Amino acid sequence: MARDIKLGWEVEALNKAYRQGYMAASMGMDKARCPYRGDVVIAAWEAGWDDADQVAQEKRAMQDNDLFSRIA
Repeated sequence: MARDIKLGWEVEALNKAYRQGYMAASMGMDKARCPYRGDVVIAAWEAGWDDADQVAQEKRAMQDNDLFSRIA
């Protein structure tokens, strides 16, 4: 497994934090509830959270612009 010896973090740990942040945002969890400690891992979790939140915003915008979704 890749490891940055100077910083002490593993790439797989950052990938896991990113995936968990993405999942947390997808489930509606507040960004302030990040379970990690350490700037690098927190940044990975928040990046995942931000990406999922952006996807959700884009989906909402598409639905708002969809003429067929407005017909009741």
